[in-house]
Amino acid sequence: QVHLVESGGGLVQAGGSLRLSCAASGRTFSSYAMGWFRQAPGKEREFVAAISRSGGYTYYADSVKGRFTISRDNGKRTVYLRMNSLRPEDTAVYYCAARRTGLGASVSAAASYDYWGKGTLVTVSS
Repeated sequence: QVHLVESGGGLVQAGGSLRLSCAASGRTFSSYAMGWFRQAPGKEREFVAAISRSGGYTYYADSVKGRFTISRDNGKRTVYLRMNSLRPEDTAVYYCAARRTGLGASVSAAASYDYWGKGTLVTVSS
């Protein structure tokens, strides 16, 4: 069992930056690949980024590539999402998720993740 708690959301102007954190409970954090998803009002949850167990591999949605960076610190049991050049369309609740299996073809599928946090709201004003 993994308990995930996101933080770092807030209100930021377009072009600004935020760093989200996701703290995990349990001693097996390094056994899980991690992902970030987001859900805007009235829209489906969508994949943002994922990182392998060791942190050596990362994947991004095309919409955030070059602007967002996912990283992890297994010693601190935390995964991060650095978001730069934010746009109003990035406004959403951001969720972190953990999956027992390594990253693969299903990395962007929400159903392939086993544990979820409750989310943190990011609002980007124009």
